[in-house]
Formats: sequence, structure tokens, C-alpha cells
Amino acid sequence: MNNYSSLEKSKLTEEYRKLSETYAAYKAQGLALNMARGKPGAEQLNISNDMLTALTPDDVFSLSDCPDCRNYGNLDGIDCCKELFAAILGVDKKNVFVGGNSSLNMMFDTIACMMELGCSGEKPWNKQEKIKFLCPAPGYDRHFGVTGYFGIEMITVPMTENGPDMDTVEKLVSSDPTIKGIWCVPKYSNPQGITYSDETVKRFAALEPAAKDFRIMWDNAYVIHDINGTPDKLLNIFDEVKKTGKEDMVLEFCSTSKITFPGAGVAALAASENNLALLKKRYNFQTIGYDKVNMLRHVRYFKDLNGVLAHMQKHRAVLEPRFNMVLDTLDKELSPLGIAKWTKPNGGYFVSIDVMDGCAKRVVALCKEAGVVLTGAGATYPYGKDPADSNIRLAPTYPPVEELEKAMDIFCICVKMAAIEKLTEG
Repeated sequence: MNNYSSLEKSKLTEEYRKLSETYAAYKAQGLALNMARGKPGAEQLNISNDMLTALTPDDVFSLSDCPDCRNYGNLDGIDCCKELFAAILGVDKKNVFVGGNSSLNMMFDTIACMMELGCSGEKPWNKQEKIKFLCPAPGYDRHFGVTGYFGIEMITVPMTENGPDMDTVEKLVSSDPTIKGIWCVPKYSNPQGITYSDETVKRFAALEPAAKDFRIMWDNAYVIHDINGTPDKLLNIFDEVKKTGKEDMVLEFCSTSKITFPGAGVAALAASENNLALLKKRYNFQTIGYDKVNMLRHVRYFKDLNGVLAHMQKHRAVLEPRFNMVLDTLDKELSPLGIAKWTKPNGGYFVSIDVMDGCAKRVVALCKEAGVVLTGAGATYPYGKDPADSNIRLAPTYPPVEELEKAMDIFCICVKMAAIEKLTEG
């Protein structure tokens, strides 16, 4: 089939008729396929099952910094778990705070802390007349949900192949003291799978914010989540801010949610001593300490960074064929038609696709009618409003392979149908 835009209306109409017949056959099957969220599938969860027996009643719970992991205490986590996360993130152990099972929870608490206590000697954010956050988009919908929850005004910053448009970021941050932060997924960004270039990381470290209390929320969720043999490399933001003397500007987050069990992993943040002291003012009242038994379970299971990296190769073996299938299907079904473009990530959990302008909502609706659930159109933009109505996030990880193949067939049919409807309207 030729590029759709070059076809006469009669040809497009005939193509639409054929697509509709195939689509109706899929609808008749009463399918229930889900590509909405970046959840590990059962095959991935099974990889970590041995961790359930990594600790026994006879295990040594007494650590140099923790007399008994079963008891209260150690607000910021046990030393051996701090060391493991420090190795993963490439930071000093003294800068690590180990929390519960959710890095999103830690990000929420960080924003709440800034709202209630303020930072860098400035008034609490909720006492300031107006505050704003920069939101690179397409981006992570749950980030936008956090700032939206607190009533923080969100400003969209376009993404480029090197990360956020830094000309825009620098201009806004340096000129507007009401801009208090920016969301970042610096490696294998959600949803595009983009890794920030060295220049982008250096420009972040050299920012000159008009607001003293400006913070970079560096959500390094996919720091070791490679899916093929050509992994991206991300410059270490903390190495760079040490050079610029702006260590307080960055807070980095990660977790084992997509390494072990999403519902029972361990989360951590890395921050300057000043930021950690501030956060502990909140955490001291919020909890007496997180699940140290689970922290120790992870350390006993992995032992060290090499153990974690070996474990991630098992995940790669599961994910690489899935991503290859998704990308091969898109190449085969949509490349010749000129109606969509998409990213080809080397890691992370998503494939981002841009369909024809004005068609994303229609594609998602058509898929839903045929039994395929996708992330809502617009979710990758602040306030759920994609100005072009074009971006769709695909999550290939959760469905079994046979279901994923069927879901991708249906998805491509729906993209074609929506494109023809757009091209022949009026």
C-alpha cells in the first residue's frame, strides 16, 4: 500500500472497507487485552521468586548499624541497602535515603515537604503567591498527577531527541521566580525512551534559576533497564552539579519496582546533605522507619551491583523479543503509509507513537471498542491535553506474547482507520 496521502479518495474508501471488515471480526471475539500501564508481566515477576526465600528465621538480622531489622528504627534505611542503591546511582552512600516500596511515594512526599516547609531559606511553596513546574512532554502522567494534586501550575516543555528543549528550560527558569521545579525521566524517558545527552545533563547542572528554591526532580526509574545490546549511557547529574556547586538543586529517585516485585520492592532517593536534612524533618513525623526486612532481603538476594546487573539480563531476555515484535509490526504495517512515527528505544518500558494530528483519541476509542485498552490519549501531557491529539503510549511488557501480537494487529488497524477518516473527512 502506498502512502495514504497520495491515494485518491476512492482508494482510501475501499481500503477503509477492508479494514472495517477485519476490525469487526476482532470485535466479535470479545477480547480483553491491556497495554495501558508499564507493568511487568508474570514471566518477569517469576524471575525474582527466589528472593522470597532469601531470608530465613536463622538469617543474621543483626547489622553494624541495625541491631535487629525486625524492629523500629533506621529512618533512612540500613547501610547495606544504601550501599546497593549508591552503586546503582553512582553516588555516595551518605547521600542516599532508602524508603518504602514506591519511588512515586517519595516524590510525592518531597513535593509535600517543599509545600509545607520550603527550602533554601525561602517561604514554603504553599505560602507563596504562585508556583509553577516545568513538565517535559510527552512525559509521565503520574508526575503531572502529583503537581496537579497540589494545585501547582504546569508548563509544558517540548521534548527533543536529546531530552527537554533546554533553550526553553533555561529561558523560563532564569526569568521566572515562580518556577520551582521540573520533572525529568533522564534515561529511557517515559514514554519516548529518550536518554538525555551529555550536553543536556550539563546544561541542567549549570542552570541559573531565578528561584533560589528551584528543584530538579530527577526520576531515574530506568537507570539499568536496558532491553537490547546497545544500551544508552547517561551522564551522572551529581558529578556535574558538584562541578557547578549546585548540589541542592537535584533530587534523584529510583526503585526496584521493575527489578523485583512492583508491590514489594524498595525505593530510594539521592540528595544533598541539605535536602536530606530537610526531608527528614517531615519523615521523622511520618514514620519510625520503613521495611528493613525487605531491604535486607534485597541485599541478601543481589549481594552487590553485579548481582543486580545479572538479574537485569534476565529481564532483558523477556522484554527484548516483545519490543522487537512491537517495532517490527509498526515498521511492517505503518511505515509505508506515512501516517505515524514512533521511537525505537534501547531500554525502558514504553514505545511512544505519534499518529496523525487529531487522531489519537479516535485510535484509543477504536481500540477500546475492539477489546484493547491503551493509556488514555493526552495522558502524556499536563492536564491530559495533548495539543496535537497525536501521542499514544504503548506498554508492551504486561500481556503474554500471543496477546501482544493480537493487540498490535488491532492497534495498527485502528491507526489506519482513524487516518483514513481524517483524510476523507468533509
